[in-house]
Amino acid sequence: MIYVFLADGFEECEAVAPIDILRRARLEVITVKVGGDKNTDDKKVTGSHGIEVIADIHESIAGSDGLDMIVLPGGGTGVENLYESGSVKWFIGHCFMHQIPIGAICAAPSILARVGPYLKNIRATAYPSFRHYLTEGGAVLEENAKVITDGIFTTAAAAGVSIEFGLELVRILKSEDEAKKIGEQILFY
Repeated sequence: MIYVFLADGFEECEAVAPIDILRRARLEVITVKVGGDKNTDDKKVTGSHGIEVIADIHESIAGSDGLDMIVLPGGGTGVENLYESGSVKWFIGHCFMHQIPIGAICAAPSILARVGPYLKNIRATAYPSFRHYLTEGGAVLEENAKVITDGIFTTAAAAGVSIEFGLELVRILKSEDEAKKIGEQILFY
């Protein structure tokens, strides 16, 4: 199971494109609403460009059993909302401790650098105006990389590489062949 955490202000491309690619690979993806009242049935999350998405579950009921990966989309406001979430911080620590893959795109890699020493000596990339968080967190900045995987971390630079990011996540969880097959089906290659 893969959790994609969504908070108000998330970058739509960076969430929906990887979700689509992961589901094409027949992987179980669960969208998780971050923030809001956990005692309501409202799972609506609004992206940075006003697109509303209905998440599958609220962060308050997300569990770690069967977790294969977490994904953090970018978007300036969305990333700050993710960063403020105790649940997101807990899941990052859990994944790090159990060596469960983490994907983060655009501004989201900054969360990993700010909540702990998780990116220390890890090659990573992020949106240019958020890269200083990576270097401050001890990461080895790969400025020219669009998508890079080092250890359990897959980081990506921006919305423009959302499909490539999704294909890399499939490669990690399934295989190079599966990622290539999906890339060919959608005419990415």
